[in-house]
Amino acid sequence: MVNQDTGKEEFISTRDASRVLEVSLRTVQLWVESGVLKAWKTAGGHRRIARSSIDHILSQRKQAITHASGTAVAPKTFHILLVEDDSALRNLFTYFFSSWKHPVRIDVATDGFEGLISLGREVPNLLITDLNMPGMSGFEMLRHLKSSNQFSKLNIIALTALNDDYIQDKGGLPEGVLLFRKPVALSQLEPIIESMIANASDKAR
Repeated sequence: MVNQDTGKEEFISTRDASRVLEVSLRTVQLWVESGVLKAWKTAGGHRRIARSSIDHILSQRKQAITHASGTAVAPKTFHILLVEDDSALRNLFTYFFSSWKHPVRIDVATDGFEGLISLGREVPNLLITDLNMPGMSGFEMLRHLKSSNQFSKLNIIALTALNDDYIQDKGGLPEGVLLFRKPVALSQLEPIIESMIANASDKAR
């Protein structure tokens, strides 16, 4: 949003942004780090969020709600299972994909055990998983998946803040798993997932 009196972009604090968007401060911070919200930092290290990017999210949210209430037949959806114990990250991904240009269905699980239960019910097109989680970790879940031919062609993206040495100490990752470091910029994932969606569409023809 541009101030009509000065012609300059308006910026607000993270606290005000969380109130307008009705999400937590942590979620606003994640959206800034991932590029969903445009922001800059003051000399004192405080974030200021561009009001225009907030208005854009609100507009997308409204369109998503309007679209969901319509009766038109939607194209075949791309199914993503997100296994992540951080609720703010789950909210970030859920919002991102709910307002995406492609029809996506996202299910969530909070640890590897819940992830395996969900995978047993239905194999998604893509699994996105954290590695370091309480209960069953992502490492353990991926080892279970590797031992089953049922999941041999499953697309997998792993998210972590762990360093390479720690990952190797845990046995490394199965071949073909794409690794991204936290905080993840969703703009990095977008072209990769778009390519997966295109491949899934080609196979369905």
